[in-house]
Amino acid sequence: MRFAVLVHDHPFRHWDVLLQTGETCRTWRLLDSPESPGPWRAEPLPDHRTYYLDYAGPVSGDRGTVTPWDTGPLIWLTCTPTHVRVLCRGNHWFGALSLRQQTDCQWQAEFSPQAEAGG
Repeated sequence: MRFAVLVHDHPFRHWDVLLQTGETCRTWRLLDSPESPGPWRAEPLPDHRTYYLDYAGPVSGDRGTVTPWDTGPLIWLTCTPTHVRVLCRGNHWFGALSLRQQTDCQWQAEFSPQAEAGG
């Protein structure tokens, strides 16, 4: 399983977080930069194709462009309709990502870095 964080410039600058669940990716829009201190505001998006885990370029339907910010393997720890927790092993995100539903359309994302792979 893999994850990707894509910088997306449409309809405004945000970051798409894709977490592979098999043939699709659970996806959220981060409204705050993943480089800023968390927690971050996030909105759920429809599942994305795994194709986008390796994609950079224009998005169909004149929906701007995406560029990778981080990508790598992930390990699922929790996957419920209202809470997701994964271990990410990317260049920027090396640690645990947690997403918790706050309201129907609003989630909170937090990242906890790990100093070592087994930490």
